[in-house]
Amino acid sequence: MTNAENTATEQTAAVAEQGAHVAPEKASSKKGASRKKGVPKSQKSAKGGKPKATRTAKPKMAAPARKAKAPKTTAKAKTEGARPGSKTAKILDLLKRPGGATLKVLMKTSGWQPHSVRGFLSGTVGKKMGLTVTSAKDEDGERSYSVKG
Repeated sequence: MTNAENTATEQTAAVAEQGAHVAPEKASSKKGASRKKGVPKSQKSAKGGKPKATRTAKPKMAAPARKAKAPKTTAKAKTEGARPGSKTAKILDLLKRPGGATLKVLMKTSGWQPHSVRGFLSGTVGKKMGLTVTSAKDEDGERSYSVKG
């Protein structure tokens, strides 16, 4: 027999003994997770990392004086109210009526779903505009919302 034949006969497939049904071992992954572009590399941990060389403190030069910026103006919604003809303006007009407005009326006017109307009342009208929204139940059990103003 030649060397080629010897190696061919010696290289038989490794077959597991029959017995317990066990899942084959999973091969280890060689490629790790990739990082996002532009992210700095992390520092070594305290246990296995090399000690850092201490820097000598350099005296800082005085920064040039900056011009004082004008304070930012407040949002338009707080000072001027809503743009005429907008959904916000329409809803505010309904809320300012003496009896307020029911959820159904607000939904019909805005075309929004009930959770959107309630979120608008809480977020935009209550928090952003700073208005106090009051709600009350009628004799029918229907809730009506109103704003004083």
